[in-house]
Amino acid sequence: MVVPWWSRRLWGAHLIGLLLFAAACVLGYWQLSVWHEHRASAQIDLTREKPVPLDDVFGHDDPFPAKGVGRPVTVAGTWLPDSTVYVSGREHDGVEGYWIVTSVAVGPAADASTAPAIPVVRGWLPSIDAVPASPTGEVSLTAWLQPGEGSLVVDNDPTDNVLPQMRIADLIQHVDQDLYGGYAIDQKPTAGLEAADLAQMPKTDAGEGLRNFLYAFEWWFFGIFAIVMWWKYVQELRHPEPEGDDGDGDDGEAGGDGAGGAGDPAGDRAQAPAVASKP
Repeated sequence: MVVPWWSRRLWGAHLIGLLLFAAACVLGYWQLSVWHEHRASAQIDLTREKPVPLDDVFGHDDPFPAKGVGRPVTVAGTWLPDSTVYVSGREHDGVEGYWIVTSVAVGPAADASTAPAIPVVRGWLPSIDAVPASPTGEVSLTAWLQPGEGSLVVDNDPTDNVLPQMRIADLIQHVDQDLYGGYAIDQKPTAGLEAADLAQMPKTDAGEGLRNFLYAFEWWFFGIFAIVMWWKYVQELRHPEPEGDDGDGDDGEAGGDGAGGAGDPAGDRAQAPAVASKP
């Protein structure tokens, strides 16, 4: 007998299947929304945000924040003119030249000799033959944050003030105090210098939030699997196997009561040959 779909004995299976499928759909949608949020946050152009104080973003002992690339910050402190260096290999409008970098001791002028400093890119020049004098005194500027560079570029002459890249480990050799774990590009270049281009901008990583994207499909696959298992289970309940017969089913076979069988005396007599009588 086939059990109908609406039978009360199937209600529990229907309910469990529905709950599992709905939970898988909701969790998959949630993981997909998390993936979209990761992508959206990675596409935010921080360069247009309102400037905030440098120490509100990170301290001099902190690693560079992942969401600090290109963020505008205000820096207040004192120029350290003796820390000026020139970073080679920097392009501006297709022309290769140099960044002019001078560090700023962050904080009150009275603490300038001991306060942590941040390297500031003051501008760009095609040559360092006629560089304007390094600034002195107190300063308050707005700049874009950038993380230190770390490629394995060799400095052919560590004794001069020309560096091949903005590597904090190299810059600290030219400053007598602690440095922040990044540098800043002044939004208003020093007089006589061209504006420096941002070295790094926020960008969307192709793999941003990829794990959440894959989790979404994993949950949806689980939902399909739950439906398949529900279907098989319900079909088994709707079509129960008939109970088997306990008899041996050997009626009429050899050893039974049929005519001519081994247990039939009449049959034995009928098959026995006749014995001739003596004359």
